[in-house]
Amino acid sequence: MPAPARYSRPAIALHWITLLLIVVVYAMMELKGLFPKDSPEQGFMKMIHASCGLTILALTVVRLATRLARRSPAITPAPAAWEQFAARLMHAALYAMLLALPLLAWTGINAFGGTVKVWGIALPALIGVDKALGSTILDTHRLIANTGYFLIGLHALAALKHHYVRRDDTLRRMLPLRA
Repeated sequence: MPAPARYSRPAIALHWITLLLIVVVYAMMELKGLFPKDSPEQGFMKMIHASCGLTILALTVVRLATRLARRSPAITPAPAAWEQFAARLMHAALYAMLLALPLLAWTGINAFGGTVKVWGIALPALIGVDKALGSTILDTHRLIANTGYFLIGLHALAALKHHYVRRDDTLRRMLPLRA
């Protein structure tokens, strides 16, 4: 069965919804510092940050399942083998980040004795209280989140390079509307 010319509508929708949620998660992370510690505004931003992050986790599981069930559309003209390898590495890194960040936050909060809520619904604890471990986990969460700026930026730049420099169909395959 040949590869389709474009990603499926569900795959496209999941991609762009995930991007929107990532923007919200990063915005909440950056903007919460504008408000006093433990203020209602900061609490609201933390809730949105956590809820969107855990929603990203759920969407990423669905995205991975759909990606495994359906072939990705071929790029026309085909990129060099090294570019295909780099793209696979980038996608693996992005998926790993999208899975790891919410799980690290969830376990890190649990390690401090906190309860994680997604859209107001309390989730079960994944680990017991261990504040030293919690510090390490949340430090790792922050490190990966900061690395995410680079990964997401590089992913976007690669898409723009394909579209404007190589003039292939890489970006058009993932756009919501047909060109």
